[in-house]
Amino acid sequence: MSPTEILTIAGLIAGIGAFASILISKRITGSALLAAMLSAGFAAFTAVQIWQDGIVMFWTNHSVNLTGVQVWWDLIITVMVALFFVAPRARKQGMNVPLWGLFVACTASIGLLAMIARLFWLENAAAASAGAVPAPAASKSGA
Repeated sequence: MSPTEILTIAGLIAGIGAFASILISKRITGSALLAAMLSAGFAAFTAVQIWQDGIVMFWTNHSVNLTGVQVWWDLIITVMVALFFVAPRARKQGMNVPLWGLFVACTASIGLLAMIARLFWLENAAAASAGAVPAPAASKSGA
């Protein structure tokens, strides 16, 4: 098995774990530290990719065939949907949404994870200063 195949399978396993954790968790606000670590880790991985293959490889990867274009569109759509849901909460916390949005548009998941880390940190700080730690959401059957 090649290193890229191993990384692909590792990503799938991590994604399944994250998916299950998100569905099971009753937290109202996520972990700022985890989001920041994921952003930094993915930024480091991206830096290695750019160092090894160059920035042009992003274009090549997403424009060589319909599969690459589909993955590109999927990335754009997914990041914009996430930003759509994150932006109102970020505005409520006083974040500079246009500047963060530009960072997200330029870096996709790296910027989105950094933005979410900052958002979670601000939400947790606001809850702590109000004297209330975010409680788990009430479980709803069938939801």
